[in-house]
Amino acid sequence: MQLSAKEAWNRILDAARGELPDHTIQSWLAPTEPMTLEGGRLTLGAPDEFAVQWNESKHSLLLSKLATTVLEVTTQVIFTVLEDRKKRPQMDFFVAPPPEAVTPPTAANPSAQPLNERYTFETFVIGKSNELAAAAAFAVAEAPGKTYNPLFIYGATGLGKTHLMQAVAHHVLKRTPKTRVLYVGAEQFINEVIEGIHGRTMPELRRRYRQDVDLFLVDDVHFLEGKEATQEEFFHTFNALYEGSRQIVLTSDRHPKELPGLEERLVSRFVWGMVADIGHPDLEHRIAILRKKAEQDHLELAIPDDVLAFIAQNVRSSVRELEGCIIKLLLYASLKHREVNIDLAREALADKIRPEQDDASVKSRTLPSIDKVQDVVARRWGVTPEGLRSKARIKSLTVPRQIAMYLARELLQMQLVEIGLAFGGRDHSTVIHSVEKVQGQLQRDRVFRERVESARQELLAV
Repeated sequence: MQLSAKEAWNRILDAARGELPDHTIQSWLAPTEPMTLEGGRLTLGAPDEFAVQWNESKHSLLLSKLATTVLEVTTQVIFTVLEDRKKRPQMDFFVAPPPEAVTPPTAANPSAQPLNERYTFETFVIGKSNELAAAAAFAVAEAPGKTYNPLFIYGATGLGKTHLMQAVAHHVLKRTPKTRVLYVGAEQFINEVIEGIHGRTMPELRRRYRQDVDLFLVDDVHFLEGKEATQEEFFHTFNALYEGSRQIVLTSDRHPKELPGLEERLVSRFVWGMVADIGHPDLEHRIAILRKKAEQDHLELAIPDDVLAFIAQNVRSSVRELEGCIIKLLLYASLKHREVNIDLAREALADKIRPEQDDASVKSRTLPSIDKVQDVVARRWGVTPEGLRSKARIKSLTVPRQIAMYLARELLQMQLVEIGLAFGGRDHSTVIHSVEKVQGQLQRDRVFRERVESARQELLAV
């Protein structure tokens, strides 16, 4: 007897439960609708283009294998957008969306920072370094308060955490315009608590944060470290929202368990839902990001593809810096009245491009990673790599941290911004100070110089 598409899909889905996590089934496969089963092809309807792309890349091969086993005939599982959904704006991360007004947060949230209209899912470029965070954010936007609550996104500065967080808000507001969204930076929350205590307006603040909110977005929660009174308020605010099934999305520069100044009860709550990291983009991802930027600003004809590839190969620290390179390059070309090409890009971005190594022996030598530099220095100075990356400023960590920054600069020829990001998001001026401090100590202290040289030789032997 010939099975219907629905019967076949139910059997395949049952088999998939033994191969995939429950949250994957619920977020990506359960929402699909079986459409047709014919010619050895089972067609499933998905809510939007992003869901189609995600399922095709992540699950199609496994599902086709399970289908062939369950149905006892070679069957390919394919995904397509449901016809009634095609009229909605598509979740295509790689095509610039048409100009469209984005619904702002409601007036019920006067303290909320405004959302950036460019920070949508449509303008977010997915790569290996951020695909988990992007998938989790989209799942949250589709079912706020039900899937991954809280969602905690962490990573270095300038990699897209705020973009994803605000994309959740835009998507929710587009679907449900009356949603009460409150987007706030942790520093603003801290300041409001201080003002509330001083002005005796805490009841009003608590009402606004705990009762008048459906979607709570907090940027840079690592700033809560060491703020005991603020953490107390945040703890009760978190509990009130969570118990009311209101969605919470948080960002930080580190994993919750790597925030030493945060109370354990807050750390435990931050990991209740989904913790997803965003890493540094690889070369292909950086090129895709630059192309997206060029598309958004209609610069495809102004900046050739080979120039975008050149920038991507030489600037590796963050998405924000990649975008900054485009702006600087165009300004430089305008001032010089010259055509944009690789030679011009090399001139304009000289301070951001790694110096070329002409020595063949240097080219052939495999350099250690920044993680290896941190590991070696931490071990030799009796601390932990996590300590070097932390915000702590105690002397037992400050000296080896400065040495690790110095070695990263000298051996790896890393940019100042890259080094700062690798050490807890410090800015370039801190790195410059550290390098200069070590250079001065090397000239004055023979024992210190021998210890640093010993670490350098170990790293070069890698």
